[in-house]
Amino acid sequence: MTRLHIFKTAGILILSAILVFTACSPRRFKETHPAPQKTKPPVKAVKKELKRMGYTIQAGAFANPDNAVRFSETLRARGLDATYFAAKTGLYKVRFGNFKTKDLARKHAAYLKDAGVIEEFYIVMPEEYSVTKSEKLGDDQLSYLRDEIVKSAHSFIDVPYLWGGTSVETGFDCSGLTMTVYQLNGLDLPRNSSDQFAAGNPIDKDSLMKGDLVFFATTCSGRISHVGIYIGDGLFIHAPSKGKTIRKDSLSDSYWMKRYMGASTYL
Repeated sequence: MTRLHIFKTAGILILSAILVFTACSPRRFKETHPAPQKTKPPVKAVKKELKRMGYTIQAGAFANPDNAVRFSETLRARGLDATYFAAKTGLYKVRFGNFKTKDLARKHAAYLKDAGVIEEFYIVMPEEYSVTKSEKLGDDQLSYLRDEIVKSAHSFIDVPYLWGGTSVETGFDCSGLTMTVYQLNGLDLPRNSSDQFAAGNPIDKDSLMKGDLVFFATTCSGRISHVGIYIGDGLFIHAPSKGKTIRKDSLSDSYWMKRYMGASTYL
């Protein structure tokens, strides 16, 4: 056997050994078949909930809503976030404040009475609100609360829209109605429409239920600037603008369809 033939034979044997070793190498196996990675479980979205109303001061009883508005404005001038509403008696009353204890509410009311700002007053207790009453109804809890919110909204229909506002752009005006309706039922909804949208849980239009809020962009900016209360059957109650009465409208109306921005639920 020639020396050249021996070298070729040895080279082939060495190359075969390298290939076998490489193919059987644990490192090669790991690279070809990587270990499965652990997947993190999806993060569950936390449902947003509105704060509850505490103890509120109620004062005044007016046959004319204009007088209730003027009284509300007097209280606002003192830094009190007062709202008026149509009571079941047909009179318009004013509520303001949100106190942690009955004693704090009573002391504040007594101070305003001594100052001549209010006359008689009544402290509204947390257990008087619909949201508290609904907790005793079990499975019917949400249905009852939604119905009560809609009833409150209906009580404002045909009432002249008289909430004052500093900016139509921020939706401050129309949101006075939605805020008042929710507060009357014991839920502390924020003041302007953009904050109200952010405070809720977004839902599709097909998932709307009574008492949910619907939002619109009615200005050139394209931002949320209007809000109404959904009452079922494709209808919502809202305060259109100053000088007009509070009314029902349909989501299928071409004007509102073009400006619809979304909806939120709080229940």
